[in-house]
Amino acid sequence: MSRFRRARAPGASYFFTVVLADRRSDLLTRHIDLLRDTVRATRLRHPFHIDAWVTLPDHLHCVWTLPEGDTDFALRWKVIKFGFSKRLPADEARTPTQQARGERGVWQRRYWEHLLRDEQDYQRHLDYIHFNPVKHGHARAVKDWPYSSFHRAVREGRYPADWGSDFVVQTGRWGE
Repeated sequence: MSRFRRARAPGASYFFTVVLADRRSDLLTRHIDLLRDTVRATRLRHPFHIDAWVTLPDHLHCVWTLPEGDTDFALRWKVIKFGFSKRLPADEARTPTQQARGERGVWQRRYWEHLLRDEQDYQRHLDYIHFNPVKHGHARAVKDWPYSSFHRAVREGRYPADWGSDFVVQTGRWGE
């Protein structure tokens, strides 16, 4: 079995990608209120700051900043994934191994995490998060996707409301 090494820096900011087991599912947007409630409850018990977040039907991306001295994002993801899954009807496909272990088949087992190195890396990941619904064809403009922290960032003056529109109009695609 592979041993994954995760970068850990107390109080740092991390980018995450978390994916459903069934990539054709719309479970996350269909149950967006449950996901939001689960994240909210997790933050009460295990605080972290949500710098950016986008939820798509089958996956999500986010940037979190952990409290000073804290590196345990794995515990937070465990609580979120478990809490969300246990409140859903148990009708997803499960492998024999998952059945034997009493596990749900909602999430992919692992997730992608990246320790953000500097302000440029941080901003690049925030931009990626906010543009992701357009990239995947879920919205024609960043502002049109309802399950995104982009709207909060606009209210806070960190992005103009039409951010991302020029690139798509000029090129018809997402890219660097």
